[in-house]
Amino acid sequence: MLDVRDLEVTFTSGADEVRAVRGVSLTVQKGESYGIVGESGSGKSTVLRAICGLAPTSAGHILLDGKELATPRRPDFYRRVQMVFQDPYASLHPRHTVDAVLSEPLAIHRFDRRDERIAEALSAVGLGQGFRFRYPHQLSGGQRQRVAVARALILEPQILLLDEPTSALDASIQAEVLNLLDRLRAERGLTYVMVSHDLAVISHMCERLMVMEHGLAVEELTRDDLRQRRAGTPYTQRLLKASAGYTREAT
Repeated sequence: MLDVRDLEVTFTSGADEVRAVRGVSLTVQKGESYGIVGESGSGKSTVLRAICGLAPTSAGHILLDGKELATPRRPDFYRRVQMVFQDPYASLHPRHTVDAVLSEPLAIHRFDRRDERIAEALSAVGLGQGFRFRYPHQLSGGQRQRVAVARALILEPQILLLDEPTSALDASIQAEVLNLLDRLRAERGLTYVMVSHDLAVISHMCERLMVMEHGLAVEELTRDDLRQRRAGTPYTQRLLKASAGYTREAT
Protein backbone atom coordinates (compact mmCIF):
# COMPACT_ATOMS: atom_id res chain seq x y z
CA MET A 1 0.00 0.00 0.00
CA LEU A 2 2.88 2.36 0.88
CA ASP A 3 6.21 2.05 -0.89
CA VAL A 4 9.27 4.19 -0.09
CA ARG A 5 12.25 3.73 -2.41
CA ASP A 6 15.77 5.10 -1.84
CA LEU A 7 14.47 8.09 0.11
CA GLU A 8 16.89 10.96 0.70
CA VAL A 9 16.15 13.98 2.91
CA THR A 10 18.76 16.73 3.09
CA PHE A 11 18.50 19.91 5.14
CA THR A 12 20.64 22.92 4.19
CA SER A 13 21.45 26.11 6.05
CA GLY A 14 23.85 28.32 4.17
CA ALA A 15 26.92 26.22 3.43
CA ASP A 16 25.93 23.57 5.96
CA GLU A 17 24.24 20.39 4.78
CA VAL A 18 22.75 17.57 6.84
CA ARG A 19 21.70 14.29 5.19
CA ALA A 20 18.97 13.31 7.67
CA VAL A 21 17.76 10.29 5.66
CA ARG A 22 20.06 8.38 3.31
CA GLY A 23 18.69 5.87 0.83
CA VAL A 24 15.91 4.43 3.00
CA SER A 25 13.46 1.96 1.47
CA LEU A 26 10.44 0.28 3.03
CA THR A 27 7.19 -1.35 1.97
CA VAL A 28 4.03 -1.45 4.08
CA GLN A 29 1.13 -3.75 3.21
CA LYS A 30 -2.53 -2.82 3.60
CA GLY A 31 -3.72 -3.42 7.17
CA GLU A 32 -0.17 -3.84 8.50
CA SER A 33 1.41 -2.03 11.42
CA TYR A 34 5.03 -1.23 10.56
CA GLY A 35 7.54 0.17 13.06
CA ILE A 36 10.60 2.39 12.68
CA VAL A 37 13.03 2.45 15.62
CA GLY A 38 16.33 4.10 16.41
CA GLU A 39 17.91 6.55 18.79
CA SER A 40 17.23 10.30 18.71
CA GLY A 41 18.60 11.85 15.52
CA SER A 42 18.51 8.60 13.55
CA GLY A 43 16.06 10.07 11.01
CA LYS A 44 13.02 7.97 11.87
CA SER A 45 10.60 10.88 12.39
CA THR A 46 11.96 12.59 9.27
CA VAL A 47 10.86 9.57 7.21
CA LEU A 48 7.27 10.09 8.40
CA ARG A 49 7.45 13.80 7.70
CA ALA A 50 8.76 13.14 4.21
CA ILE A 51 5.89 10.75 3.52
CA CYS A 52 3.29 13.38 4.40
CA GLY A 53 5.18 16.19 2.65
CA LEU A 54 6.49 18.04 5.71
CA ALA A 55 10.19 17.35 5.03
CA PRO A 56 12.03 18.10 1.77
CA THR A 57 12.73 15.01 -0.33
CA SER A 58 16.02 15.41 -2.21
CA ALA A 59 15.92 11.99 -3.92
CA GLY A 60 13.91 8.79 -4.07
CA HIS A 61 10.27 7.92 -4.60
CA ILE A 62 7.22 7.62 -2.33
CA LEU A 63 4.29 5.66 -3.77
CA LEU A 64 0.76 5.11 -2.47
CA ASP A 65 -1.03 2.18 -4.08
CA GLY A 66 1.65 2.15 -6.77
CA LYS A 67 1.24 5.82 -7.71
CA GLU A 68 4.00 8.31 -6.97
CA LEU A 69 2.99 11.13 -4.66
CA ALA A 70 3.02 14.67 -5.99
CA THR A 71 4.88 17.51 -4.26
CA PRO A 72 3.20 19.36 -2.68
CA ARG A 73 0.69 16.70 -1.62
CA ARG A 74 -2.76 16.97 -3.13
CA PRO A 75 -5.80 17.39 -0.84
CA ASP A 76 -7.00 13.84 -1.54
CA PHE A 77 -3.72 12.53 -0.04
CA TYR A 78 -4.74 13.88 3.37
CA ARG A 79 -8.10 12.15 3.08
CA ARG A 80 -6.17 8.86 2.97
CA VAL A 81 -3.12 9.56 5.13
CA GLN A 82 -3.08 11.35 8.50
CA MET A 83 -0.37 11.90 11.10
CA VAL A 84 -0.47 11.86 14.91
CA PHE A 85 2.38 13.84 16.44
CA GLN A 86 4.46 13.20 19.53
CA ASP A 87 3.37 16.07 21.77
CA PRO A 88 -0.44 16.26 22.04
CA TYR A 89 -0.34 19.72 23.63
CA ALA A 90 1.88 21.25 20.93
CA SER A 91 -0.19 19.71 18.13
CA LEU A 92 -3.48 21.26 19.37
CA HIS A 93 -4.18 24.99 19.11
CA PRO A 94 -4.33 26.23 22.74
CA ARG A 95 -7.15 28.71 21.99
CA HIS A 96 -9.33 26.30 20.01
CA THR A 97 -11.90 24.05 21.64
CA VAL A 98 -12.02 20.35 20.84
CA ASP A 99 -15.04 21.16 18.66
CA ALA A 100 -13.01 23.67 16.63
CA VAL A 101 -10.07 21.25 16.33
CA LEU A 102 -12.33 18.54 14.91
CA SER A 103 -14.45 20.89 12.79
CA GLU A 104 -11.53 22.39 10.86
CA PRO A 105 -10.53 19.33 8.77
CA LEU A 106 -14.20 18.62 8.04
CA ALA A 107 -14.65 22.17 6.73
CA ILE A 108 -11.45 22.06 4.66
CA HIS A 109 -12.47 18.82 2.97
CA ARG A 110 -16.16 19.78 2.74
CA PHE A 111 -17.60 16.89 4.71
CA ASP A 112 -21.30 16.88 5.50
CA ARG A 113 -22.97 15.78 8.78
CA ARG A 114 -20.27 17.59 10.77
CA ASP A 115 -21.96 17.44 14.18
CA GLU A 116 -22.62 13.75 13.78
CA ARG A 117 -19.07 13.05 12.62
CA ILE A 118 -17.58 14.94 15.59
CA ALA A 119 -19.73 12.96 18.02
CA GLU A 120 -18.69 9.69 16.34
CA ALA A 121 -14.99 10.62 16.43
CA LEU A 122 -15.11 11.49 20.14
CA SER A 123 -16.96 8.28 20.92
CA ALA A 124 -14.43 6.23 18.92
CA VAL A 125 -11.56 7.45 21.11
CA GLY A 126 -13.46 7.06 24.39
CA LEU A 127 -14.38 10.69 24.98
CA GLY A 128 -17.98 11.80 25.52
CA GLN A 129 -19.82 14.90 24.37
CA GLY A 130 -18.79 16.63 27.59
CA PHE A 131 -15.30 17.09 26.13
CA ARG A 132 -16.48 18.78 22.95
CA PHE A 133 -16.23 22.40 24.10
CA ARG A 134 -13.19 22.07 26.36
CA TYR A 135 -9.82 23.65 25.64
CA PRO A 136 -6.55 21.67 25.54
CA HIS A 137 -5.40 23.04 28.91
CA GLN A 138 -8.56 21.55 30.46
CA LEU A 139 -7.59 18.04 29.36
CA SER A 140 -5.05 15.54 30.68
CA GLY A 141 -2.17 14.43 28.45
CA GLY A 142 -3.95 11.21 27.59
CA GLN A 143 -7.16 13.03 26.76
CA ARG A 144 -5.29 15.49 24.52
CA GLN A 145 -3.69 12.62 22.62
CA ARG A 146 -7.12 11.00 22.20
CA VAL A 147 -8.33 14.26 20.66
CA ALA A 148 -5.30 14.22 18.32
CA VAL A 149 -6.21 10.66 17.30
CA ALA A 150 -9.85 11.70 16.80
CA ARG A 151 -8.73 14.57 14.56
CA ALA A 152 -6.69 12.14 12.46
CA LEU A 153 -9.58 9.67 12.22
CA ILE A 154 -12.32 12.16 11.43
CA LEU A 155 -11.41 12.23 7.71
CA GLU A 156 -11.71 8.42 7.63
CA PRO A 157 -8.11 7.82 6.43
CA GLN A 158 -6.63 4.47 5.49
CA ILE A 159 -3.12 5.11 6.87
CA LEU A 160 -2.02 6.67 10.17
CA LEU A 161 1.56 7.89 10.59
CA LEU A 162 2.27 7.74 14.33
CA ASP A 163 5.27 9.76 15.52
CA GLU A 164 6.06 8.57 19.06
CA PRO A 165 2.37 8.95 19.99
CA THR A 166 2.82 7.92 23.64
CA SER A 167 6.33 9.11 24.56
CA ALA A 168 5.05 12.33 26.17
CA LEU A 169 2.59 10.41 28.39
CA ASP A 170 2.88 8.66 31.75
CA ALA A 171 3.38 4.89 31.60
CA SER A 172 -0.19 4.05 32.68
CA ILE A 173 -1.67 6.44 30.11
CA GLN A 174 0.66 5.08 27.41
CA ALA A 175 -0.97 1.67 27.74
CA GLU A 176 -4.46 3.18 27.36
CA VAL A 177 -3.54 5.04 24.16
CA LEU A 178 -1.72 2.03 22.67
CA ASN A 179 -4.69 -0.23 23.38
CA LEU A 180 -6.96 2.40 21.79
CA LEU A 181 -4.79 2.48 18.65
CA ASP A 182 -4.70 -1.32 18.52
CA ARG A 183 -8.51 -1.51 18.76
CA LEU A 184 -9.07 1.15 16.12
CA ARG A 185 -6.77 -0.61 13.65
CA ALA A 186 -8.64 -3.87 14.13
CA GLU A 187 -12.09 -2.24 13.84
CA ARG A 188 -11.31 -0.04 10.83
CA GLY A 189 -8.71 -2.05 8.97
CA LEU A 190 -6.21 0.79 9.26
CA THR A 191 -2.57 0.68 8.19
CA TYR A 192 -0.03 2.11 10.66
CA VAL A 193 3.54 3.34 10.31
CA MET A 194 4.76 3.94 13.86
CA VAL A 195 7.98 5.62 14.97
CA SER A 196 9.28 4.94 18.47
CA HIS A 197 12.51 4.64 20.42
CA ASP A 198 10.73 2.16 22.72
CA LEU A 199 11.22 -1.41 21.50
CA ALA A 200 8.53 -2.71 23.88
CA VAL A 201 5.95 -0.42 22.23
CA ILE A 202 7.01 -1.52 18.74
CA SER A 203 6.94 -5.18 19.77
CA HIS A 204 3.37 -4.75 21.05
CA MET A 205 2.06 -2.78 18.06
CA CYS A 206 3.98 -3.82 14.94
CA GLU A 207 4.40 -6.99 12.87
CA ARG A 208 7.60 -5.75 11.22
CA LEU A 209 10.11 -3.01 11.95
CA MET A 210 13.04 -1.17 10.45
CA VAL A 211 16.04 -0.10 12.53
CA MET A 212 17.65 3.24 11.65
CA GLU A 213 21.06 4.67 12.54
CA HIS A 214 22.44 8.04 11.37
CA GLY A 215 19.85 8.29 8.59
CA LEU A 216 20.44 4.77 7.30
CA ALA A 217 18.20 1.70 7.43
CA VAL A 218 20.51 -0.88 8.99
CA GLU A 219 18.16 -3.82 9.49
CA GLU A 220 14.59 -5.06 9.10
CA LEU A 221 13.13 -7.45 11.67
CA THR A 222 9.87 -9.23 12.39
CA ARG A 223 8.08 -9.01 15.72
CA ASP A 224 9.24 -12.55 16.49
CA ASP A 225 12.85 -11.58 15.73
CA LEU A 226 12.52 -8.73 18.19
CA ARG A 227 10.98 -10.84 20.94
CA GLN A 228 13.57 -13.59 20.45
CA ARG A 229 16.28 -10.90 20.42
CA ARG A 230 17.56 -12.02 17.02
CA ALA A 231 19.55 -9.06 15.71
CA GLY A 232 21.96 -9.17 12.80
CA THR A 233 23.84 -5.91 13.35
CA PRO A 234 25.85 -4.64 16.34
CA TYR A 235 23.75 -1.47 16.48
CA THR A 236 20.48 -3.39 16.84
CA GLN A 237 22.10 -5.64 19.45
CA ARG A 238 23.04 -2.53 21.44
CA LEU A 239 19.47 -1.21 21.16
CA LEU A 240 18.11 -4.52 22.46
CA LYS A 241 20.59 -4.51 25.32
CA ALA A 242 19.71 -0.93 26.25
CA SER A 243 15.98 -1.71 26.16
CA ALA A 244 16.50 -4.45 28.77
CA GLY A 245 17.28 -1.76 31.36
CA TYR A 246 19.95 -1.57 34.00
CA THR A 247 20.90 -4.19 36.56
CA ARG A 248 22.91 -3.67 39.72
CA GLU A 249 25.61 -6.20 40.28
CA ALA A 250 26.18 -7.39 43.85
CA THR A 251 29.41 -6.09 45.36
